[in-house]
Amino acid sequence: MKEYRTCTCHEISLKEVGKKVRIAGFVQSIRDFGGLVFLDIRDMYGITQVVTSGKEEDVDFASHIPLESSVTVYGEVKKRDEETINPKLKTGFVEIRIEEIKILGKRTKNLPFEVNSMQEIREDLRLQYRFLDLRNNKLKNNLILRAQVLQFLRNEMIEQGFLEVQTPILTSSSPEGARDYLVPSRLHAGKFYALPQAPQQFKQLLMVSGIDKYFQIAPCFRDEDARADRAPGEFYQLDMEMAYATQEDVFDVIEPVIYNTFKKFSNKQITTYPFPRISYQEAMLKYGTDKPDLRNPLHIIDLSEFFSKCTFEPFIHKTVRAICVKRHLSKGFHEKLLQYALSIGMKGLGYLEVQEDLSFKGPIDKFIPNDLKSELLTLAKLEKEDTIFFIADNNKRATELAGQIREELGKRLELIDYNVFSFAWIVDFPMFEEDEHGNLAFSHNPFSMPQGGIQALNTKNPLDILAYQYDIVCNGIELSSGAVRNHDIEIMLKSFTMAGYTEEEVKTKFGALYTAFQFGAPPHAGIAPGIDRMLMLLTHSDSIREVIAFPLNSKAQDLMMGAPSQVKRQQLRDVHIQLDLK
Repeated sequence: MKEYRTCTCHEISLKEVGKKVRIAGFVQSIRDFGGLVFLDIRDMYGITQVVTSGKEEDVDFASHIPLESSVTVYGEVKKRDEETINPKLKTGFVEIRIEEIKILGKRTKNLPFEVNSMQEIREDLRLQYRFLDLRNNKLKNNLILRAQVLQFLRNEMIEQGFLEVQTPILTSSSPEGARDYLVPSRLHAGKFYALPQAPQQFKQLLMVSGIDKYFQIAPCFRDEDARADRAPGEFYQLDMEMAYATQEDVFDVIEPVIYNTFKKFSNKQITTYPFPRISYQEAMLKYGTDKPDLRNPLHIIDLSEFFSKCTFEPFIHKTVRAICVKRHLSKGFHEKLLQYALSIGMKGLGYLEVQEDLSFKGPIDKFIPNDLKSELLTLAKLEKEDTIFFIADNNKRATELAGQIREELGKRLELIDYNVFSFAWIVDFPMFEEDEHGNLAFSHNPFSMPQGGIQALNTKNPLDILAYQYDIVCNGIELSSGAVRNHDIEIMLKSFTMAGYTEEEVKTKFGALYTAFQFGAPPHAGIAPGIDRMLMLLTHSDSIREVIAFPLNSKAQDLMMGAPSQVKRQQLRDVHIQLDLK
């Protein structure tokens, strides 16, 4: 068959008319017209139509090939008849007249679902047969985009002088915010490795080692519950760290990388850098979240002090947040929004409408003294035809609920511009917070440098101390988290002591950093944008699983490979483990 040139499906064009070619791929469809059989052959790159020459044996053979079987076709490229041209396909002006067709891999089982179906398929079925699901053009294109983005990110970092360094997968367990995945040791009975939640300690140790600028496409492993934007088990990030760097240095490096990536792989409008900066405190008040969707123009205001002067019992001694909408809304809208409010745990949703004469109409109007109504107009910057919603609870809960109502209003009122990627920095995170037991705990990254250094730790109220911590957010998703790192042993010990650790615990849990910081560690800072989340945004996917080749499901199971699974007793004995399934 030397006279046949091997081609991919997308290469077949009018230039090849009259030439003999060979293609290979999956049979996507078969159309039997009696004397002629047309087949669409799909490979990684496109689709080509092939047609039988009219021989009875060829017609019978071609018409009975199971769909999604692998075949190879030899034949001559012909120009299609005018009435059969398909301008939607790159190969739609030509076809291959079959001279020989061979089945290379025959499908012998019924398809669990139609590949490239326009109908919605159950996700558990898609994940069980992921090798079929990945034949879908959308998922295939997502994987191609993923490869292109990874290559682009590498080039961007290398051009800025960063060195790619791989860090270990087997490491020690450390308290970094999520549950570790543990790996038992065969050689050291009763001891365990942990899969890294992130290369956090290793990247800092590289800075102590004198590696000036480090990066890698880093796998991270966390035993966390799944969300739409979080994969259980494993995810990837563009991990980077710089020695002798400040917060501003990190911003200067990563902003063009993020901007250039989204500019290259998207046609949407993108926030130009430098990205806006919003303090954590402002974000929580104004948007009700530390990952605000800035495409939504609605803002939250605090009216707690105002309502302390009113007689509405549910608002007394409560944090009261409000959201103003520049329109009157229908009774049906209010009823549906109330149902949403009840579904997220609110006891109700008060509102007022501003009338033509600037008077109020609504359920709580009678509880606002007349002499205070003009003050409310001024405080909330209300105008005629406006509607204002009220959310009241304790401070933490009111903040959270107001953020959810703001987000829901933005969607229901169609205020969100879906043709925009809106980036911002969230900065000045608190160093500490109180946990559910009233104890002091790290609020963000425990390896962060407190603003004000040791003096702040020694003299300030711990809950007032800010840290050099920062997140990049985009369209309501936390894309990246980073910090100026704590490199000073005195500050490290002091901050961990305040969070309830003894020096001995710090030595045990973070021994390498504890030791390394006593050998002239340089100041350093870094960040780690989430690659899966970037791709989720770029592909407009609703779930992060759509941009991962072989993801776990929402219950952290691999339905295709059957993981997690039981293992043989001998395997457990080898690693000194005895199960107690009670």
